[in-house]
Amino acid sequence: MTEAVAPTTDPARTSTWHMYRAMVGIGIGCGILIVGVFQATLPRIERNKAEALQAAIFQVLPAATTSKTFAYKAPEGFSAVEGEVRDVPLVYAGYDDQSNLVGVAVEAQGMGYQDVIRLIYGYSFEEQAIIGIQVLESKETPGLGDKIETDPDFLANFERLDVSLKTDDAGLAHAVVAVRNGEKEHPWEVDGITGATISSVAIAAILNGSADNWAPRIQQGLSQLQGGE
Repeated sequence: MTEAVAPTTDPARTSTWHMYRAMVGIGIGCGILIVGVFQATLPRIERNKAEALQAAIFQVLPAATTSKTFAYKAPEGFSAVEGEVRDVPLVYAGYDDQSNLVGVAVEAQGMGYQDVIRLIYGYSFEEQAIIGIQVLESKETPGLGDKIETDPDFLANFERLDVSLKTDDAGLAHAVVAVRNGEKEHPWEVDGITGATISSVAIAAILNGSADNWAPRIQQGLSQLQGGE
């Protein structure tokens, strides 16, 4: 009679299975923790972003003391909105103490040297000019590209950057372009930052594309923005 032999277990295989199970468990636990922390901090992050945006509006529209958010939808034009709005283009109208419209703040973005640059700029409908910008998000090279946020000579470009419209109001009469530092000759040119050419060109391109799109809309919808409808 043949004696039955109990099957043996491979120690190495068992050890690998336990290790795999432990790694999966740790991964799931870390994932749950990350999601939990994100969900817990999201309201604060969104609140901080909203506060930073509100402060930036008054930075780029220095004559404004109050602001109102407007959504844009063609062909109706602008309509005032309250609270959070998604998937609709927005602009921010600024008013003085007498509730007079003094300008419109517009968000814009585009690719820089490192990553996407997000900014907001103030548009004066009376001067047909950009009267201030503030970078909201940027990962440009420290000490070079990030000067788009701090360099006083560069920021002086946007105290009155010409974005006048064509006679038919169909778009900008002159494209906003960056030039080499010290070579600016026209009010629609951006005097670039030495050593940060790509970042300077990126800012000019962002403003050109956005203003070409928004300036005609704003000029055509002034009555809606002035009345706060």
